[in-house]
Amino acid sequence: MENVLKNIVDKKKEKISNLKKILPVNNILNNIKEIDNFINFKKKIIDRSSKKEISIIAEIKKASPSAGILVENFDPLSIAKLYVKNGASFLSVLTEENYFLGKLDNIRNIKNNFQIPVLCKDFFIDTYQVALAKSYGSDCILIILSAVDKLLAKDLYQAANDLNISTLIEVHSENEAEIALSFEDSIIGINNRNLKTLEVSLNTTVNLSKILNSHKFPLVCESGIHSRKEIDFIIENTNIYNFLIGESLLKSNDIQSKLREFTRITL
Repeated sequence: MENVLKNIVDKKKEKISNLKKILPVNNILNNIKEIDNFINFKKKIIDRSSKKEISIIAEIKKASPSAGILVENFDPLSIAKLYVKNGASFLSVLTEENYFLGKLDNIRNIKNNFQIPVLCKDFFIDTYQVALAKSYGSDCILIILSAVDKLLAKDLYQAANDLNISTLIEVHSENEAEIALSFEDSIIGINNRNLKTLEVSLNTTVNLSKILNSHKFPLVCESGIHSRKEIDFIIENTNIYNFLIGESLLKSNDIQSKLREFTRITL
């Protein structure tokens, strides 16, 4: 199968190169100083996990390489409102433009309308993007270990720490899980979808959580959650209470009911 991840990263490099010429990093840093609605993403997820509260990081995206167009009449603010009203604790907003048809403006608009922590879900391959994401109001950025080498991952992580923005380090393999443990101040997410083949298995979270259980901050289960039964399976087998869910919500005929199913307390 074609390596989707490599194609996305190649396009992203080209995009950043062009953007740097138009918008220097010093201008971005000045823009950040004017924003006052940041929320501590990591603190909120720690607080909720300590109480064993189920946290849904509900994803907003128009399309994906695996599913194509997810939402025909895409209105990020309407989706955000549905999520916030029906129990989402966090939002994940896809901002990659070529394959997911996203844009950073969606984060700015959402943060101007809702008091909820937002993860900027993109392919971060340059520290320039960290400042850029924060300048649009992002509270957390995604660092995908499948997409960058360890040295670049550390640079992105340090840039985020310097700018006081939370990080979600994403892993898919045993090797990546072991590397992720060195990011001591980050949340770690386990992606059940292999970004190179797009295949999905919840056993990825079960297996990798055993390597990551010594990490001091909460873990996040990403991708492949379609029912409450799957959430209960992950909780019972890993003690993880945080779930990043996109496609099963966006493709649902009744997003409100689906989200409430995911968040309800079971005895």
